[in-house]
Amino acid sequence: MAHVPLSPIGSARDAFLDAATFEKNRGAMREKEELLASRRATVAAGWGPKYVERVHADGKLTARERLEKLKDPGTAAFEVGTFVNFGRKFDTRESPAAGVVTAFAKVEGRWTMVIANDNTVASGSWWPRTPEKIERAQEMALRLRLPVIYLVDCSGLYLPEQSHSFPGRTGAGHIFKMNSVLSAAGVPQIAGVFGDCIAGGGYMPIISDRVYMTEQAYMVIAGAALIKGAKSTHLSSLDIGGPEVHVHQSGCADVRVPDDETALAMIRGEIAKLPTSGAAFYRHGVESADPLQPHAELAGLFPHDHRLTYDIEDVIARLVDRSLFWELMPDRGREMIVGIGRVDGLYMGFVANRQGVLDDAEHKGKKKPAGILYRDGIAKISAFSRACNDDGIPIVWLQDISGFDIGVEAERLGLLGYGSNLIYTNSTNTVPMFTVLLRKASGAGYYAMAGLPYEPVVQISTPIARQSVMEGRTLAIAAFNTKLDDNFEILAKDDKERADIEAGMRDTEARIEGDMSPYKSASQMDTDEIVTTGELRPWLELFAQTAYQSTGARRVKNPRIWSLHDFAALTEPRG
Repeated sequence: MAHVPLSPIGSARDAFLDAATFEKNRGAMREKEELLASRRATVAAGWGPKYVERVHADGKLTARERLEKLKDPGTAAFEVGTFVNFGRKFDTRESPAAGVVTAFAKVEGRWTMVIANDNTVASGSWWPRTPEKIERAQEMALRLRLPVIYLVDCSGLYLPEQSHSFPGRTGAGHIFKMNSVLSAAGVPQIAGVFGDCIAGGGYMPIISDRVYMTEQAYMVIAGAALIKGAKSTHLSSLDIGGPEVHVHQSGCADVRVPDDETALAMIRGEIAKLPTSGAAFYRHGVESADPLQPHAELAGLFPHDHRLTYDIEDVIARLVDRSLFWELMPDRGREMIVGIGRVDGLYMGFVANRQGVLDDAEHKGKKKPAGILYRDGIAKISAFSRACNDDGIPIVWLQDISGFDIGVEAERLGLLGYGSNLIYTNSTNTVPMFTVLLRKASGAGYYAMAGLPYEPVVQISTPIARQSVMEGRTLAIAAFNTKLDDNFEILAKDDKERADIEAGMRDTEARIEGDMSPYKSASQMDTDEIVTTGELRPWLELFAQTAYQSTGARRVKNPRIWSLHDFAALTEPRG
């Protein structure tokens, strides 16, 4: 019972995919990943070299330079929210990454969440969606109990757009609510104050457990210009709320330091005082190992055409340690695969959609498409999700789903009820859940598989992810249904009316196809980050390490007493 029976999964690439198809797939993916790299570089540049020079002229570092010096040498930062506001203009201005960098970063061997105002974009102002992006990062830290580091250099709201960022439940003020919730939960918060910290920018660091201020920094409810106008008083902002005031008089800051580099070194020292990660303990003496099947091959496994299929087992084989996996309930709900694998030596639950055509267990001799949720598959992933939650095993959801089964039989079998059961399970789970949109994320299936509305800790998308209620052509047919016959042919006899309907359907399909872009989703915060297929394994390692870092925040059963063992015993074949 104590043994977790991990077995080989997947195959060597040349056993199931010829070299020509692999290269064609990889070429198509390379184009999308080169576009992703180019767009990341554009975002990282902020408002460009002129504004970087201004920051340096003030004796300061940029947000990303601060992040680079803060994190452990040789480690990667995992940015989330890179493409928030991407492609969106405010009058003639853009706000790359919504003017704030949020990233998982390892500091003194511990994963942290870093929130850094981009001082090359309107002096670190808060734009529409900036508060929501900061709050999303705070939520991730709260769920994982990760220390939060604020690198504050913020001149308050971007005033021309204040009506879109000041009011509302997730407006700028909610950042301070999240500061308080994190504090109440015992999550360490450390702030470095580096420059203009006006209004909300001044409030942001105050609840932190430690506040460091550089000589260039000030924290004020209102800056000198506003005070001059309101009270006819001639003072500088440093006079009003610099380190002389807040370190030595008000007590709103703890330590005064000469420059950015010193502040960052001091913050690293504070993180070093915190408990180290529990991950090594939860590996139960097993070392991390790379997948046996190279994860770099993932770029060539996904078909160049989204209508073609692939084997999800071969994807999982390139994500889990040594390509070993324990599949549970393999003979039921075959459209779904559920099981346990190690990532960086740590146990993670996996739920994934199979693709292609499967035998229909309900009807002998018949086939049915996979990538759809049927009754047995829904029941299977509900039970697995509940068991992982009970056992304390974090869950990774690998989505490539077209939706739920529909029709008379689906309703007779009670799919609404089974779906509600799954929704309840995923809505009430407390174990960390992480969602990866591999390709299709369609309809209610996207919800049922722990899509963002069901609050996974993080949801990431590949460059080929397609997020929508349904495909563009299908939606166009539904939108123009009253003008079509039973074979979806246009009913109109008049040539002009027919042409108008054809044009309307084409325009609808094209618009929906555009809306399905992962960049559109990321821009409006419908996914947290876009990552390459080659980055999926490192992201899963991040998920595993952060889920197991904090001890005592949740129950983590040892593998001997998993309820999953009972599952396996009750569902194994007899005789």
